[in-house]
Amino acid sequence: MGILFVFACATFLVPISRAQEISPNITELTTKNIDFAMDLYRKISSYHDNNIFFSPLCISTSFAILSMGAEGPTRAEILKGLNLDQLERDGQPELIPELFQQLQKNITHEDLQLAQGTALFVRIEFEVERAFSDQIKKFFNADIQNIDFAEPKASKTTINDYVKKRTGDRVNEAVSDIDPFTQMILINTIFFQGKWELPFNPSHTEKDRFYVDKYNIVQVPMMFREDKYYYASDDALQVKVLRLPYKGDMAMLILLPNKDVDYTSIDDEINAERFLGWIKQLQITKIEVHLPKFKMDQSYEMHKILPHLGIAKVFENMANFSGLSKEQGLKVSEVLHKAVIEVDERGTTAAAATVTGITGYSLPSTFIVNRPFFFFIYHEINNSLLFMGRVINPTKM
Repeated sequence: MGILFVFACATFLVPISRAQEISPNITELTTKNIDFAMDLYRKISSYHDNNIFFSPLCISTSFAILSMGAEGPTRAEILKGLNLDQLERDGQPELIPELFQQLQKNITHEDLQLAQGTALFVRIEFEVERAFSDQIKKFFNADIQNIDFAEPKASKTTINDYVKKRTGDRVNEAVSDIDPFTQMILINTIFFQGKWELPFNPSHTEKDRFYVDKYNIVQVPMMFREDKYYYASDDALQVKVLRLPYKGDMAMLILLPNKDVDYTSIDDEINAERFLGWIKQLQITKIEVHLPKFKMDQSYEMHKILPHLGIAKVFENMANFSGLSKEQGLKVSEVLHKAVIEVDERGTTAAAATVTGITGYSLPSTFIVNRPFFFFIYHEINNSLLFMGRVINPTKM
């Protein structure tokens, strides 16, 4: 399955006087991205109690690209909203793009289908600064294409065809309509298809109950496998954690609240420190795993969500994108994010606090995911979080 996001004009970054400090590394970038992911999840979850799925890496990558065209307070505000402001160094304007470039190179593996793509569609007469176009090609291998937005139907087809191709035909309609006065659309896609290291046997999949809440029970195809898995229990948070490995240095981490624990009580407690703590405390044990098959197709209008994370100037008339173009009056009109995932017996297809109290003992004989749960898909070498979500009802898309 694939995941993707569309952006129309954007921004981010501003220097801070810390040239004397040691330059940050990929680990610091991935940690900041995890915290951004959790902040974004909390904001999305505040709107509804439904399923959630998105790619924090895709969103942060898109804004990293746009940051190279933004200046002044506009850039500073986005950096802070993405939790990346502390990674800036005086005199090193290309530092953050370089970190994203290194990260992208490090999360490739011969056993994985994992691909990120960036394309900048610009109005035929729109002049992009040469320095900006050179940089996004250098760091993100971006495609830049001229397009006639005055022909909305044709331009929509061109963009959606690009997205469809880059996401393995999983995302068929990234944009539903285009304003003929659009100046630029930035597309960033991420496609992931992973095979379980320990696949589930389809013949063992049976219908079983999934408790959406105290009053709603649904029947779902429940996969089953008994094997040795890495597991941990966070007693302070009252959750159990299970690692399901893919071939090629990727894994899904399942976070399952204990019975009678409201999943919403977990929302404010998840951050990078806890996430990394769970991974460190995982211990291997023989266990029966019961996991529902599920699909999700989620869309978000990020231009309505990001201002609540402090990223607001990019959407205002006073936005500063002078590094992107000398044309006046540029601002971000839309930030569209579409994510799709499918989890079955073979694997997954996807196109987007303190550790005190975490233990590796009291290991159960079963791990039955029959109630709302969280999941994270991450690269195990550098702990880069590619996708995250929560499943309230696996029968709902």
